[in-house]
Amino acid sequence: MPLFKRRTVGKPGEWFYCLEHKKVEEGPDCPGKDRMGPYASRQDATRAMETAQERNAEWETDPRWHDTPTTDPNTD
Repeated sequence: MPLFKRRTVGKPGEWFYCLEHKKVEEGPDCPGKDRMGPYASRQDATRAMETAQERNAEWETDPRWHDTPTTDPNTD
């Protein structure tokens, strides 16, 4: 057990969304593996999961990110 816990340091006004606790926090209170951000505002951090879903949907439908053809060669 370590004697001193390493504290993550952030800049004032940076907002994060903690994936483990499902809450918004100012400054990085939780480890990097458990958070999304930094965000410029509390409102942006509150929408972190919605923003991620929107971006994932955009990337999944973007033809530039698909290595395989979009048409099925077996359906002629």
